[in-house]
Amino acid sequence: MNIPSELKYTKDHEWIRIEGDIAVVGITDFAQGELGDIVYVEVETVDETLNKEEVFGTVEAVKTVSDLFLPLSGEIMEFNEGLEDEPEKVNTDPYGEGWMIKIKISDTTEIDDLMTDLEYKELVGA
Repeated sequence: MNIPSELKYTKDHEWIRIEGDIAVVGITDFAQGELGDIVYVEVETVDETLNKEEVFGTVEAVKTVSDLFLPLSGEIMEFNEGLEDEPEKVNTDPYGEGWMIKIKISDTTEIDDLMTDLEYKELVGA
């Protein structure tokens, strides 16, 4: 299982890469493995400002549909439109081409509440 050390994580199995005041968000290798083959990613909250832990979209796998929770408060700036045609990128490259959204962070103090790679490894028993 791949858990990159340079990323932050949530208990909801999302990863966050901080790039200044922008956060790139996706689901972890563990999450995509648990979900199975992903067939659809829906995000209809672009240009909306949401609070931390609000639902920003859903990911649909062959067996289930799961809500996606915002890891940091802010405005959803961009959705990875490549996932519309190739949602399986979440399975094959969860930390690269499988990213889901970019957020303009409104409260940078929330970053301190995110998990490190070591804390996340403990959560998932890796």
